[in-house]
Amino acid sequence: MGGATDTPPLALIAGRGRLPELLAERLRASGRDVIYCAYHDAPPGTVAPDLAFRLETLGTLLKQLQKRGARDVCFAGGVRRPKLEPRALDLATAPLVPRLMAALGKGDDGALRVVLELFEARGMAVRGAHELLPDLLPAPGVLGRFQPEEADRKDAERGAEIVVALGSADVGQACVVSRRQALSVEAMPGTDWMLETLATNRAGLPEGGLLYKGPKPRQDRRVDLPAIGQGTIRNAARAGLRGVVIEAGGVMVLDREEVVREADAAGLFLWVRPREAV
Repeated sequence: MGGATDTPPLALIAGRGRLPELLAERLRASGRDVIYCAYHDAPPGTVAPDLAFRLETLGTLLKQLQKRGARDVCFAGGVRRPKLEPRALDLATAPLVPRLMAALGKGDDGALRVVLELFEARGMAVRGAHELLPDLLPAPGVLGRFQPEEADRKDAERGAEIVVALGSADVGQACVVSRRQALSVEAMPGTDWMLETLATNRAGLPEGGLLYKGPKPRQDRRVDLPAIGQGTIRNAARAGLRGVVIEAGGVMVLDREEVVREADAAGLFLWVRPREAV
């Protein structure tokens, strides 16, 4: 897929979810040459991959990207922590095994740092999705028709405290709060799983409440920056919440117009809360 400019190709390391496809669609529409690299167990989407890879063939992927002239790399979408399968290793990846094994023994942030170093060592600069598409990060304020009330603001304050604690332990980036009580916190299965579980186990818990989502305190914001989309709003509504709060400058909103429309239809507020308020 040749671009219309002289800008070197961007390697897009695509995981699960809407974000990598959104990036590919919009960047290619602007004339950027994108090499779409799909992780082998990611479900098929609307964008056909240029390259497919797995952890055991990472060395080959790095060589292919160098050969194609990639100078920037963007990691987008969720990836489950893989297991290294020795029988699937190729010759180009075998020398990387000690570093990959060390990475798998670290938390999410530590593992990501090791992977980023492998790409940077091959001359590729890591670019955040929000650097490539700045409008993914909305300005502070309420999006849509519905406003948070004073009780919601207190719940958001409590949610920010909880997410900071979760992030410091490298656990999650979201929680559900009602009447300043934590009803649920995000762990490895993710935000959607947390909300779906809450929706089916809400009996006896306080009514209302909100979803709060924000980045980890010392997170490398070039990768794994949290995001919300239409599915987030739908799941929040099913869980009986009053609204969704995200940290300004720290959470991306995918397909913003559709997300706001979804929130308005569900009667939920969508508040981009200033970080200074944390």
